[in-house]
Amino acid sequence: MALINLQSFQFYSSSVRTCRALGTLRKTLNHLNDQGRQLRSWCCGSSVFGIVLSRVRFRYVFCRNYHAELWNQPNSIMGTVHLHRDAVNSSKSDGKGMDEQKLFMELNSLNSSDEIFKFLSSLEVISDTMAAAALQRICEFEVDDSGLKNPEAILENEVFRALCFQFEHESQNLSDTGLVTALQALIKLRVDPWSTLIVRLVSESQKRLDKGQLTIRNLCILGESLLDLEGPGCTMLEQIVNQVHGKKLEEWTTEEIAVVYGMLQMSITEEGQYQDLLNHMNNITLTLAPQLSPKLISRILKALVILDQTQAIPLVIRLCKYSVRHVPRFTDDELVNVLGAFIHFGHTDQFFTEALERLVPKSSFTMHPEAVSKVMQYCCRKLICSKPIFDAVAESFAYNADKYTTRQIAEYIVPFGTLNYLPPSAPSVFRKLERILNARFTQFQPHALLNLLHSCTLIERYPVNFLAKIFNPYFLQQLQAQKPGLDRFVLSQLTQLFLTVTLECPFYEGPKLLPKYRVKSFLIPGRSLESSVDVHLYNRVKTGLVDLLGTRMYFASHVLTPYCYTLDVEIKLDEEGFVLPATQNEEVHRRIALCIDGPKRFCSNNHSLLGKEAIKQRHLQLLGYEVVQIPFFEFEILDNSREIVEYLHKKIFPHTYRLNW
Repeated sequence: MALINLQSFQFYSSSVRTCRALGTLRKTLNHLNDQGRQLRSWCCGSSVFGIVLSRVRFRYVFCRNYHAELWNQPNSIMGTVHLHRDAVNSSKSDGKGMDEQKLFMELNSLNSSDEIFKFLSSLEVISDTMAAAALQRICEFEVDDSGLKNPEAILENEVFRALCFQFEHESQNLSDTGLVTALQALIKLRVDPWSTLIVRLVSESQKRLDKGQLTIRNLCILGESLLDLEGPGCTMLEQIVNQVHGKKLEEWTTEEIAVVYGMLQMSITEEGQYQDLLNHMNNITLTLAPQLSPKLISRILKALVILDQTQAIPLVIRLCKYSVRHVPRFTDDELVNVLGAFIHFGHTDQFFTEALERLVPKSSFTMHPEAVSKVMQYCCRKLICSKPIFDAVAESFAYNADKYTTRQIAEYIVPFGTLNYLPPSAPSVFRKLERILNARFTQFQPHALLNLLHSCTLIERYPVNFLAKIFNPYFLQQLQAQKPGLDRFVLSQLTQLFLTVTLECPFYEGPKLLPKYRVKSFLIPGRSLESSVDVHLYNRVKTGLVDLLGTRMYFASHVLTPYCYTLDVEIKLDEEGFVLPATQNEEVHRRIALCIDGPKRFCSNNHSLLGKEAIKQRHLQLLGYEVVQIPFFEFEILDNSREIVEYLHKKIFPHTYRLNW
């Protein structure tokens, strides 16, 4: 392991300037030679002169290799860095003798890049792995999805440049871990990929790769770095994967398995690529699942989602099972990964849901919005109407919604409509939502906005103030321009919005939806605003209706109304209450719509109708139908035909005596 020797000095020097050309460097060197004796008298010992010269040389190297314009400002704090082959000949002037473990613990306790640089400048001797870890820690604070947050503050920092100088010029002396970790951090920090620093580190990595002595972890770190640097077409990547594949998998640690999954999720570009390795890893991981920490479970599940390992469902289920015990210990990011796997693979777990019901009410105000929105997506996709979760999320939304992105806002609200649930804090929630829509309407993505407003109507919260913008041709063009465009489902949403304001908001006088955007039926294959009838339940009800009415001619099935809804069963009555043949359209005084509601029309954890079924029954009543609901949980307990006939008679004709046929 190589050691880096850091010595920090603080002084004022107006004569030292960043050189932009070799001539400037020579002039500066001559100037410093002339003033060397004065510096000896000003500072503590003759070593300062050497430090000044080292600083100028250091600056020249960076001028040459790292865009000279970034290094043209002098600093009053200077440092030199020296690399030693071992720790025996190195001394620590502070005499504390802090070991490596304590240094890493202190590094991990720091909360900003400035604190890390200050911590490093206080040290005289650190290992290359420690220096590389410090750069990685800086990445955690300074790098996000958009890149480096504050390039000048990092790239111009004296300690950072000193470390880069030594990583460049002592690359052959670095340990394997120090080499690949430093390379990964410097790439993340957006150091010029064509700089001498990066080129030398990559070249040295290639040499060590060719020797075949890198550990699995270092191979994966190197692979991820090269993917960031060059993309999946990197020529070294196949060599790395082949070396990983050549290791004896049964001897891998759980940490090594996780990092290999992480590398593969970034490198695979074709379906089936490296699938043999993945299959072997999936089988081994299945047996190691009980040993995995929360962090590793999260990382592996995320990789399985990205790699779309649908053939590894037993592994997914087992990892999800063991994740239940870790729910309180997951970080927000880890919880997002786990929930993403539940959603992607269509898995659900009662105990996992119960763990969320204990966690979210206690943490909804402090959890990251992305984690909460993922919880709501999980509940929405699995049709879980959880009162503890929804109440807590609604309350936190009313207070914190201004901090959320428009996407997160939609993901918070849509499940309430989908699952037909109004929380106790609904008034404050929808007041807040209305204020946000007024202020940020144009910031919402068109399809997310349509989903949001449509879901509000499902629970009788009508976005009347915004419908003029929704039915506007410009907004409809925006919908069409983005995937999935104006498909049948989107047109169904628009049509149901228009039908809702027509039936339930007669005071609305704004623009109407043009006929060309309206559908004739809400029942469409795939995603639909109606659920098709459960065939088994329908057949049992049909048999009972024949016994009740005497013949099949007195009721019709799957009837498409002029209002886009499809009736499971329709029964027509004349003015005196007699049943008319289904084909007769004259003298019809009353129409009875039977809603034969199977399990898919209810929330998965209770007997609450889904929002799309509730609005259908509400609209049918407003359109003049007498809606009779036949829920599966009432009908399935009936044992024989006599009980079925009596049940249907009480449901359909509650105020008449049983007739004999």
